[in-house]
Amino acid sequence: MRLYNTLTRDKLELEPGNGPVTLYVCGITTYDYAHLGHALSTITFDVLHRYLEYRGLKVLRVQNFTDVDDKIIARARREGVPSQEIANKYVEAFQADMDALNVRRADVQPRATEEIPQIISLISTLMDNGAAYEAAGSVYFRVRSDDDYGKLSRRSVDEMLEGTRFDVEPGKEFPADFALWKASKPGEPAWDSPWGSGRPGWHIECSAMVLHHIGESVDIHGGGLDLVFPHHENELAQSETATGVVPFARFWVHNGLLRLDGEKMSKSLGNLVSVRDALKEHSPDAIRLWIMGSHYRNPVLYDIDAISAQERALRRLRSAVEVESPGGGNAVDAGPLRERFIEAMDDDMNTPQAVAALFDLSREIFRGRDSGQDISEAQAALRELAGVLGLTLEAPQRQDADGGLTDDEIEALISERASLRAEKRFADADAVRDRLASAGISIADGPQGTTWSRD
Repeated sequence: MRLYNTLTRDKLELEPGNGPVTLYVCGITTYDYAHLGHALSTITFDVLHRYLEYRGLKVLRVQNFTDVDDKIIARARREGVPSQEIANKYVEAFQADMDALNVRRADVQPRATEEIPQIISLISTLMDNGAAYEAAGSVYFRVRSDDDYGKLSRRSVDEMLEGTRFDVEPGKEFPADFALWKASKPGEPAWDSPWGSGRPGWHIECSAMVLHHIGESVDIHGGGLDLVFPHHENELAQSETATGVVPFARFWVHNGLLRLDGEKMSKSLGNLVSVRDALKEHSPDAIRLWIMGSHYRNPVLYDIDAISAQERALRRLRSAVEVESPGGGNAVDAGPLRERFIEAMDDDMNTPQAVAALFDLSREIFRGRDSGQDISEAQAALRELAGVLGLTLEAPQRQDADGGLTDDEIEALISERASLRAEKRFADADAVRDRLASAGISIADGPQGTTWSRD
């Protein structure tokens, strides 16, 4: 499999070692409900994990929770509760939302507050080798101690100073130096350290977690494109400086961002759509299929109509795996389309092409059914490949306001009608159409099969 490496700016062959492929993904800061931007990133790396396992590799995936942060503290103060109560609430909410989207949980899900000893040890190493210094109870990383600082984002320190606002903090030697440990303030959560009471900075937690749960180097480090600078740049610098191991990550893999009306979707901009709100309108499969309709490195535009279109497309896939096989004839050969799927995924996880292979396979299943071929093996292949993308192919259990037919019942009747037509029992097939029409369901036959809609 070839993956695009942000560090080298090209696609490189992923060559597994003797152990599992290690994958570290930057998780959420737990102060609010997850939005679709979080879903985009989490689904991207869930699919990568699934595909690597499909190709016979063992995978160790670590995805963290930042559960101590200025935003968490601020929300706790507004609500008058301990900050850990806020963090716990939104960790649980994130887990529930991702479960609903059929995202498999990471093998390890560390929290920053559970890694304090490892964080303090790593900061001490940086202090000992002169790459970090204490100032007013806080500890900062000297970016000028790393001659390669900026290599991930391809930005020089001078460019960073011109284009970035840095907080002015007492005792900092250089504006671009970043906090490894923050001195405590009244009422904030804090831990004892050699430098006094305080809490970890944002960047150091991920380095400590990789070192603790994976080792000095990780195969794939993932996250959103907005994390390249400063988070991943700083993480890379402090990790390689502390351990002397280069590279800290063999691959830096970044997903594109979710956009709404041309702007990045984010809490700070106030234009987010939460996962739980999206799930009130769309099925989990439709959301996943919408995300995978774009290459993971490209931006994704939030469009309700585009997600709704995936609901209609999914009916085709569900019908293909549920339609009854005539049996007895030659089997439909799914091999060529399976190979197309693998070729697409091997090429930097090209999910749009992989999804296209699924729909082509569904077309071959219907053609095989109509010509009396055995389609059971092809149906099993379609289910298997859809599962690699995390698609369940289960119909959403929705019903119209008048208590009419559910989606499952509609799909079953359409499959029954198709079978009756194949048997040339046209009067019976017309009776099924009339039953659907009386329930307010319009159907249309086309080259790609039968589609339906509620009147």
